Amino acid sequence: MFTPGFRLFFGFTLAAIAAAAVYGVASGSAGDTEYFGVLNVEAWVGVLSLGYKGGIGDHVGYVVLMGFAVLSAMVAVFLVAFRDADAESVAELTDDVQIPAPQGQLEANYWPAISAVGVGAIVVGLAINPMIFVIGLVIVGAVIFEWMIAAWADRATADPGVNRSLRNRIMRPVEYPVTAALGIAILVLAMSRVFLAVSKFSAVMVAGVVATAIFVIAVIFVTVPRISRSVIAGTVALVCVGVLVAGVITAAVGSREFHHVGPGGDHGEHLEDSGASG
Repeated sequence: MFTPGFRLFFGFTLAAIAAAAVYGVASGSAGDTEYFGVLNVEAWVGVLSLGYKGGIGDHVGYVVLMGFAVLSAMVAVFLVAFRDADAESVAELTDDVQIPAPQGQLEANYWPAISAVGVGAIVVGLAINPMIFVIGLVIVGAVIFEWMIAAWADRATADPGVNRSLRNRIMRPVEYPVTAALGIAILVLAMSRVFLAVSKFSAVMVAGVVATAIFVIAVIFVTVPRISRSVIAGTVALVCVGVLVAGVITAAVGSREFHHVGPGGDHGEHLEDSGASG
């Protein structure tokens, strides 16, 4: 009767309502002696009545949690109405004993892992650098769009080959130039932070090591026969994450300052924390 999708999001709804109630009571009674409002009946009445019959603690957190509960309830209703687009669930509502064609095999989806990188960049950017925050927003936005197209393509037909062809026809003309431009921009930005954070000699060494590593990986991909796409994608993703992490760390450390020791003197350099200088 109730589909798995409905049960999942209905559980989210109940959990969000419970969290909102506890948060609304505890955040408004932190200074009393009634165990953060647990024994305060008026506080519970106010929270459960949405503030109509009493007060609520922190309104922002309470509204966010209740909003999440409402959205989860709406998604649950939609899922049970459309039966999760599942073959067995749809067959329960029809008189025909023939079950519709099941969904085909799904393609490997790397977007959840990439979204984690974007969320991490957003969190780090809030504390360190606005540019990293913007990069995180761009990554999350791209992941949302790509994930949406992938979910649509996986359910388009029961044939995985046709689904893959539909997705590639729509996304390939966009993915290649945009991915190349973003990859180059992120690589240049991250490596520039690394070069500016280390000494002049170390910058040359880092550039040589990175160039050598890229060359060796490219040679391996070319010479090894029948290397899987998963290995290639995983290696590229690992390198990108490594470069991004290095850029974040060196941006937090700060860049070295270039200055003259005196009139006609040699150039000097030392590390300066960009956060302290600001």
